[in-house]
Amino acid sequence: MTALADALLRQARLISDERDYRMLRLPPQAITLAAGVLAELGQAFAALIVDKDEVTLILPEEAISFFDSRLRRAAVSEQTYRLITLDVQLDPDLVGFIARIAEILAAEGIPLLSVAAYSRDHILVPAQDFDKAMQALHQYQKESVTAWK
Repeated sequence: MTALADALLRQARLISDERDYRMLRLPPQAITLAAGVLAELGQAFAALIVDKDEVTLILPEEAISFFDSRLRRAAVSEQTYRLITLDVQLDPDLVGFIARIAEILAAEGIPLLSVAAYSRDHILVPAQDFDKAMQALHQYQKESVTAWK
């Protein structure tokens, strides 16, 4: 990992919105439907990912029932996730930032889903592992700052 990525992780504020999220899978031709749901939602965090095989939405759990009639064909993850925003400005060329986070959480047996915005990263962790994940990341920051001094 680069020294810059490590320094940025030490500086990052770890923020959560205290909401549960689920992933939804739709067929590739449902992109307009998914974009409409996202536009109507107006939430601080939601994600739309499109690839050749599927459309994925990451939505707050309470929004899924609101849009239920429009999302009938969606496969909804059984797992609920909690959001951790790594609130620090990141350059798109930064190397190793998410790798370090993955390493920290892997040591605790916690999987993560990484979602990158233009200048900051977000991770989703299983809701039942959220407290453990936050504790591990805060502990890393604390130990890293102490070692850095």
